[in-house]
Amino acid sequence: MMGEGNKVDGDATMVTLKAFNHCVLHLGRLARESGASRFIADGLQAFAQLVPFASAWWGEMSTPGPDVPPQSWMHGSINLPESFAAEWHPVAANDQFSHATLNRPGEVVRDNGFNDPCEAVNDFARRYDLYHLMSITYELPESGLMFFVCLYRGQHEQAFEEHEAELFSAFCDHLFQLWRFQVQDMIRFDSENGASDFGVARMDGSLLYVGARLCAAIQRELPGWSGSMLPGEVIAQLAKAPCVIRLGRCALTLSPNAGHVILSLEAPSGGDGLAPRERTAAMLFAAGHSYKEIAKMLALSPATVRTYLRNCYLQLGVKSKVELGSALRSPGALAESVRRD
Repeated sequence: MMGEGNKVDGDATMVTLKAFNHCVLHLGRLARESGASRFIADGLQAFAQLVPFASAWWGEMSTPGPDVPPQSWMHGSINLPESFAAEWHPVAANDQFSHATLNRPGEVVRDNGFNDPCEAVNDFARRYDLYHLMSITYELPESGLMFFVCLYRGQHEQAFEEHEAELFSAFCDHLFQLWRFQVQDMIRFDSENGASDFGVARMDGSLLYVGARLCAAIQRELPGWSGSMLPGEVIAQLAKAPCVIRLGRCALTLSPNAGHVILSLEAPSGGDGLAPRERTAAMLFAAGHSYKEIAKMLALSPATVRTYLRNCYLQLGVKSKVELGSALRSPGALAESVRRD
């Protein structure tokens, strides 16, 4: 009887292995045939034949800093509305599952239930029946951001099991690498900042890839921009590519590439790219002042101070107050501060 049971388990393992191998081979074909526009969505749809899910969300996200919540700057989804990321941002600071996966890159994180300590997060999850969650996050150093994929099942569905998590991890390793290769082939970057100054967009303005420094520059010059879709001012110029447009103190080059547009930012480097008020807020924060104190000293709202600091973290590529202080004390940043003072 034991031998028969082992044979059944072995047969099931072989079936799963063949199905996974077929899925990965299909993913490779998609990378060559469908291009970047539909690659992640089509790849996950193929994976759903192996590990079913009700909905999915993926993209690039900034890591949270002190009192600065994570934010999705590029995203795509399956069976979720376009407004999903915008609806999530107000509760992002309190989303414990999001913080867990961002703090454990390369690991699959699972959770069940509407059990976040913040009821606003639970309300958001109930709205889209995000009862069972499975996510993985990868470091994307050339962009300054993190890449993530999250799968969901509803309250009346089965929880994601351990063997499904293992398949998800292995599949996403392939998905992430192939997507990364596609982006690198399109951008062909050669910059000391890696690809943090670049972006890739569809002709409708939806982003396929974006770097942290480009995010910071757009948000600084066009306040209120929250990612995923380029601002209307930039979208209006996409059809004119190749061309160069001004983005505050920066030049933004738009170059056509097989149905997409490559965005390349030429900006002052390091601390020189910070606006005066951003630098002042960052210096005060690094010196130990709170959001409220900085807001009072600069006659700003705490929310504006938070936006300034988020831009500084993205622009300088730092993740802590100590790193922020070191970056601001660098020779380039100090020289620029003296010139402006």
